[in-house]
Amino acid sequence: MECPHCYRQIKAEAKSCPACGGYIPPGQHLLDAAGLTEGETPKTVAAAASSRSGCYAPRLAKLGDRFNAFVLDTIVLFGLFAMADAWIFMRWSSFDNAELSLTAASLLAVLMTNAAIFFIYTCVLEASCGATVGKVIVGIRVVRTGRRGALSAAAIRNLLRFVDAVGLYVIGAIVAGCSPWRQRLGDLSAGTMVVEEQFGTVSRVVATVLTAAVLCGAGWAVPRICAQESANQHPPYLNQVVVRVGRTDRTAYFRVARLQFDVQLEPKPVTTAAR
Repeated sequence: MECPHCYRQIKAEAKSCPACGGYIPPGQHLLDAAGLTEGETPKTVAAAASSRSGCYAPRLAKLGDRFNAFVLDTIVLFGLFAMADAWIFMRWSSFDNAELSLTAASLLAVLMTNAAIFFIYTCVLEASCGATVGKVIVGIRVVRTGRRGALSAAAIRNLLRFVDAVGLYVIGAIVAGCSPWRQRLGDLSAGTMVVEEQFGTVSRVVATVLTAAVLCGAGWAVPRICAQESANQHPPYLNQVVVRVGRTDRTAYFRVARLQFDVQLEPKPVTTAAR
């Protein structure tokens, strides 16, 4: 098998290249045996794999399985975001008279924290293990077909997810449906593909328990974090209030700068003229 980084010959079962130290993703020996090159179709690659080494070419993940993994990962990320955001908002913003005032500092801190959580969860897990929690539960894995490093390929793949996700993943689904290797824009740019993987029972149980733990933890922690009094110790810089969320007797409002959106909670009383 050839190392995808330095192109030297290594053992098929190697997990890292002894020459350059590069990470060898699981399934690389199958891609190498299949002779995966640009312009080849899945049928020709499968035939080449059988004739060259007697191995089966990796089975491409179904779009439905990939969507299910995305939903599970979104649930996990939502739980992590909820706990982190609640903690930041209650310490860097203020809550007074049924009105939550979000400062520029709190919004910036939330944006940076969520980006860090997203990067660690998606990029680091895919680069090191080839799969996130959702992918382990469903039974699919990301493998590299190009020469990029594991971390850079995972970063490019997930950054372009925001383009593929336009229109509830309409763009990603169209591109993947037209690609012979079911690659969305992120996969095409990063040099990756998603294949089926038979994870062990222990791995799937651990991933399921982690998902449930994050959801239960968020459901338990967020109300308790919000019940605490705001520290009101945000720094003097970036302390301008940007967003206000609150309610009055009959309406709830959401203000961003000078824009205000009101939601009627109770119908206005109807008055009748005396006859």
